Amino acid sequence: MKIGILTSGGDCPGLNAVIRGAVLKGIKIYGHEFVGFRDGWRGVVDGDTIELPRHMVRGISKQGGTILGTSRTNPYDGPNGGPEKIKATLARLGVDAVIAIGGEGTLAGARELSEAGLPIVGVPKTIDNDLDATDYTFGFDTAVQIATEAIDRLRTTGESHHRCMIAEVMGRNVGWIALHAGMASGAHAILIPEQQVSMDQVVEWVLEAHGRGRAPLVVVAEGWVPAGEHIAHSVRGTDVFGRPRLGGIGERIAPQIEHLTGLETRAATLGHIQRGGVPSAFDRVLATRLGMASVDAATKGLWGTMVSLRSTEIVNVGLEEAVGNLKKVPQERYDEAAMLFG
Repeated sequence: MKIGILTSGGDCPGLNAVIRGAVLKGIKIYGHEFVGFRDGWRGVVDGDTIELPRHMVRGISKQGGTILGTSRTNPYDGPNGGPEKIKATLARLGVDAVIAIGGEGTLAGARELSEAGLPIVGVPKTIDNDLDATDYTFGFDTAVQIATEAIDRLRTTGESHHRCMIAEVMGRNVGWIALHAGMASGAHAILIPEQQVSMDQVVEWVLEAHGRGRAPLVVVAEGWVPAGEHIAHSVRGTDVFGRPRLGGIGERIAPQIEHLTGLETRAATLGHIQRGGVPSAFDRVLATRLGMASVDAATKGLWGTMVSLRSTEIVNVGLEEAVGNLKKVPQERYDEAAMLFG
């Protein structure tokens, strides 16, 4: 069997470990042949591939990013897009199956193509940890670790200058990174998209921490919307999908907190730093296991499924379970963290 692998959407620590796991198991156990599609679905649409022999994946599990490149191409766009054209391209290349590694957008495209008869297996990827049907996605642990280390550094300078510090982290629709990094760093307030908290409440938490002699620390997800508002803060236009480019909520609320509390307040936006660098040990292991399981699924012809982490086991679930439903922070998890605020 000849299997094509693609990485699509935002880059993420652990992508290379998936590729390595799939290629090594596919060659050693099944004798499969592998090619990589360059730059996500664009490579599939254009038939742009590179060979993936065993030596090509040697030592790449510890590398960040993706050796295949990535893009946000829609597989239905362009003159060569759509299931019939892609099916013809795969036949021309001699590719028998596709392993698509990506987030909700990538897997939604994979589901549509699979329903149209293409042999596709999905691997979940998102640092936001917002994909349903899997307990964790690789890249999330690394992003949380990077955010926690950065917030720890902000905290020391805040304490030295007796300032309130605000750390803005990724999280368009869900607050998993903010929740975990905030709890790990001992934040006095965590603001996430799932919870519309008033500025009065934020100020109360900040003053409570300051009253105990602490330098208040606030962790905010980029998609947080204060109570009374309806749209996430965005001043940078839209992306290729027409979605607002988020970012800057920390800088926006810093002067408000300073005005309402009288405390010097500074904000730092971590941004794409959270995506870069080498994956954590947890993410390397999880990504490798998912890559190996994706080859098992392709060998068995389990098209239209996604490999998923359930507890400590890797299982197969339908792609329809993975897309369309965001995995949000449940109320009880936020309440658990909120016990530590102020």
